[in-house]
Amino acid sequence: MKLIKAIGLVFLTWLSCSASAKTDTAAHLFSRSAEFSQVKISPAGDYLSAITSKDGKNMLLILDAATKKAVHVVFFDGNAQVGHYEWVNDERVVLQKEYLKGWSDHPLYYGELMAVNADGSKETYLFGYQGGQQVGSNIKRNTAIRATAYILDPMPEDDRFMLVQALPWGNGGSNMAENTQKVYRVDVYKGKRRKVAGAPIPYANFLTDHDGNVRFVSGTRDYVNTELFYREDREWVNTDKLNLNLDAMTPIAFSDDENSVYVTANESGKPSGVYLINIKTGDKKLVSQDKVVNPSNVWINQTTKKLYAVEYENGYPEYEFVAPKDPSATYVKQLLGALPGYQIHLVSQTVDAKKMIIKAFNDRTPGKYYLFDTEKLNLEFLVSQKSWIDSNKMAEIKPISFTSRDGLKIHGYLTLPHGKEAKDLPLVVNPHGGPHGPRDWWGFDSQNQMIASQGAAVLQVNFRGSGGYGTAFENAGHQKWGTEIQYDIIDATKYVIDQGIADKDRICIVGGSFGGYSAIQSATIEPDLFKCALGFAGVYDLQLMFDKGDVQGRKAGKRYLKEVLGEDEGVLKAMSPTHNIDKLKANIMLVHGGEDERAPIEQFEALEEALQKHKYPFKKLVMDDEGHGFYDDAHRAKYYNEMLGFLKENLKL
Repeated sequence: MKLIKAIGLVFLTWLSCSASAKTDTAAHLFSRSAEFSQVKISPAGDYLSAITSKDGKNMLLILDAATKKAVHVVFFDGNAQVGHYEWVNDERVVLQKEYLKGWSDHPLYYGELMAVNADGSKETYLFGYQGGQQVGSNIKRNTAIRATAYILDPMPEDDRFMLVQALPWGNGGSNMAENTQKVYRVDVYKGKRRKVAGAPIPYANFLTDHDGNVRFVSGTRDYVNTELFYREDREWVNTDKLNLNLDAMTPIAFSDDENSVYVTANESGKPSGVYLINIKTGDKKLVSQDKVVNPSNVWINQTTKKLYAVEYENGYPEYEFVAPKDPSATYVKQLLGALPGYQIHLVSQTVDAKKMIIKAFNDRTPGKYYLFDTEKLNLEFLVSQKSWIDSNKMAEIKPISFTSRDGLKIHGYLTLPHGKEAKDLPLVVNPHGGPHGPRDWWGFDSQNQMIASQGAAVLQVNFRGSGGYGTAFENAGHQKWGTEIQYDIIDATKYVIDQGIADKDRICIVGGSFGGYSAIQSATIEPDLFKCALGFAGVYDLQLMFDKGDVQGRKAGKRYLKEVLGEDEGVLKAMSPTHNIDKLKANIMLVHGGEDERAPIEQFEALEEALQKHKYPFKKLVMDDEGHGFYDDAHRAKYYNEMLGFLKENLKL
């Protein structure tokens, strides 16, 4: 059955966000944040909503679904802005209140939840540390609580209540994140709350059933190993007693059997799959698994809370429909057919599933939002995330794979500049951060598209240690940060050269966070391979990670560092660029934020001092009021402009 496409536009004449503004240079074009995000529909379908921005601050826009006219705008005074939000019933939204601080790179969230009706009435300070205060505000406030709140389950079918998970502050300090979280049932109008559960383990991931009962929770004590608990007689029971022989279990959905739950987990180091486990019998059944990669997403029917599809990305994204007759599975198949070349995500829907918000995206398109009528099979275009991006001029991203020097299969992506033959191209290698947990994906990447727009190819490598390829692959990068991981990056570069795609005399490497470390470290290992290396927010002295930064400030973080880096000072020095300046030949540029907590400014200063001691020339850009990644569009544009100048000079673009 074909879908009827009815194209429509939302014209917001009062919103001054001209798509043509500041697009005179590539740096400005690709540094701009999305115009629209978090596009949603209310439970009964009466309202549409989205996050947009005005004067540099995020606000919540609520529209009449039929007329597309603005009904209300939530916009905070001062330095506050709207963060994540959810519809909790058809007339009411609950939202996070964030703060923009000059000394912080990202908005700060102190755990405050606000509630308001779609028409702007019944504003309530729902949850947070300022509850009970009435200073200078007419907003109703409930009892204060020193905790950071997150919406766990909006329970849209319950007009009165929602579930909130909260991280208690305790006495504060750097270990606050390891406090065990609590779940509260909260009145969405008055803010009255009742505790319903507490987590038995830090970094909790709760699963609630269709009735709002908290039934499962997983968590970790060291960022590496995960434990899963289930609720029995109001007590948490560790699934270790079931002898399932599964690692990293995370609950995702319930089955028809109340004693069975779907989990993502891995077995014997293989890529994770989806298993159905029975907490009474200890039986387990493998439901879905890819031979190469972990699930990238699991898709749950928002009406029934039942699993219908598992998404994998071994190269291009694809679905495995584990419940092919589920209505949501049918909708996704129809939409994939109606929008060929796009990946489809169902992001919001009415309670009766008659209307849905979908997001369509691909490697050349950041994202487009549509309103989908599941009865009339009508697809109505709403807004683009970045309307100024011309997808017809963007670069294609192709999956690649090769065999490393020690025989390990490595995967990655190659961005090829639009309109150019894939032959003897200048190349920018872009290793990702992490290194453990993150991986690179197929999709639109602003920085890589910007570089490709200047005629260079971009290489991304999912080196050993990356997440998403099973625990054995990830663990293979432990204590190999400066050796085997870098060999994978170097071997990938040589593979692209050998394929005739890249010009061996025009290669640079640019990365952020761990990628910034990799940029400089790879340039010390293969000094003749890279003409230039740019490190952004990198760690350059591995020993320093045990003394500075937000990772070592937590017990789990210290255990993590010992696990993934080891404690051999000789090895750590050998893998640290600060101690290997004499091996460098590439032109160097360093970019850092003065308020970076993950890779603190001391990391930059250590490498700067080492370079100066060796009288090694380098360029630098330090933003004192930015952190681990530049949040401000203007700061990002300045960085992109400096980067492009550096690359053009070295690659002769």
